[in-house]
Amino acid sequence: MMALWRSGGRAGLREVLAREWDLIVVGGGITGAGILLEASRRGLKALLVEQRDFAWGTSSRSSKLVHGGLRYLKEGQFALTRESVHERQHLLQQAAGLVEPQSFAFGEFDGRKPGKRMFLLGLAIYDRMAGQRARHYFGLDEFKALAPNVSTVGLKGGMVYTDAKTDDARLVMRVLQEAQQHGGVAVNYMAVESLLRTDGGVCGVRVRDGLSGAQHEVRARLVISATGAWADGLRMQGDVAARGAKPRLRPLRGSHLVLPAWRLPLAQAISLMHPQDGRPVFAFPWEGVTLVGTTDVDHKGDLSNEAAITRAEVDYLMEALHDQFPQLDLQERDVIASYAGVRPVIDSGKADPSKEGRDHALWLEDGLLTVTGGKLTTFRVIALDALRLAVTLLPDWRDKLEPQPVFGTAATSVLRYQRLLPAGQARRLQGRYGAMAQQLVAAAQPGELALIAGTETIWAQLRWAARCESVQKLEDLLLRRSRIGIQLRGGGVEILGRLRAICQPELGWSDERWEAEQAAYLALWNTHYSLPA
Repeated sequence: MMALWRSGGRAGLREVLAREWDLIVVGGGITGAGILLEASRRGLKALLVEQRDFAWGTSSRSSKLVHGGLRYLKEGQFALTRESVHERQHLLQQAAGLVEPQSFAFGEFDGRKPGKRMFLLGLAIYDRMAGQRARHYFGLDEFKALAPNVSTVGLKGGMVYTDAKTDDARLVMRVLQEAQQHGGVAVNYMAVESLLRTDGGVCGVRVRDGLSGAQHEVRARLVISATGAWADGLRMQGDVAARGAKPRLRPLRGSHLVLPAWRLPLAQAISLMHPQDGRPVFAFPWEGVTLVGTTDVDHKGDLSNEAAITRAEVDYLMEALHDQFPQLDLQERDVIASYAGVRPVIDSGKADPSKEGRDHALWLEDGLLTVTGGKLTTFRVIALDALRLAVTLLPDWRDKLEPQPVFGTAATSVLRYQRLLPAGQARRLQGRYGAMAQQLVAAAQPGELALIAGTETIWAQLRWAARCESVQKLEDLLLRRSRIGIQLRGGGVEILGRLRAICQPELGWSDERWEAEQAAYLALWNTHYSLPA
């Protein structure tokens, strides 16, 4: 069903939605994508619908880390940490080029917590869970060589450990691509307006096409809500709300700053405790830039609107930078972009948002299965847990639900093009596109295998996204299929001319449509991805 993602592919949408489905997944973030993949590869007829774009919400605005959750050890969440460590290792092995190791350095300063002993104890547990053993502590001189820009006031040495990083939105796209190769179907800009019910519970959804306005009734034996921070809105429709059910989620906002790599050059990721409240903050190299984050505050805004960093959060993150890298004299003018995401955290009533658990939860209420919470790293575990509950609702379907490799082995390899590509690009493209990587490179026009300056993206990726990845709006292309919108100043305004020459013909947009999309994108960027006044 990849044809649906091609330009003009939505013309056949009515016939697709009219089918009888085993499973409808609502929500196109990493949790929904993972459920679609695990269901499709096990023979279920599965459809995913997303009200905005794939990965529009939390799954394109995360901290980009595939980590074991070292800080969760402090909260006593050993099971979550063990699970996360194991999944991190699987992703490093099976999604190489998309999920990559990232070393972290944490300075030991006089009078700052956690102390050396506690930190090394946590790392020893971390290693044991991963089946690894490594040296973690380095004296003052060695640590200064590993982290040359870190403040030396009170510095005694430091710890170094390894986690992993990814491009979160591209991870979602790769999982959706794999699901479609198994027969799954994924449709963006298709909002669920209400649930369809029979005496036996939920039997489907009523959806509205966000592009054409057309409405459809889609039937399925089971509906799973994987809408993340938006889950309460769907689960509290109908009988659940009538019985006085209350919201279960505590939306927490995490905001980030993006700086040029040359302005904050890092050999390792730097992890630190914020001088104001002792919360963990990090800075690390990512996709040709340096990310700084994250905050963890209650999000009071309307979830139907995009989240954005606040002035208080900018000040908070800049304070951490000034404390950790005083000699760099970093200023707000150095910031390229910002972004903010809302995490779906189960509300336990803790006063400190950072102390809320990060476990996932499943609720079966009046025939609707809701899956929410959890972490990017554990999306496969979450998907399998959802399907274990689904087995009880689909009596004629049986599967052992044992974990399978995250991605299938690509039948063809882009490595044959290695000499034509910038260094490291063959591995990156194989990780991001799998079996499609070779076709992407073959579709490139002259000059399109070169890097876009300031990023690790090649121009051919933009052509491929416009042609084959269900781009419905310019923001889809610049903020999620590629990450140019947060890697270049002004959201990439200086390259929009060449971008238009490549992508407008692929998308089939008129000049008027392109100019309207460009104006809408730049307005969105200025209000939600720049710095607040």
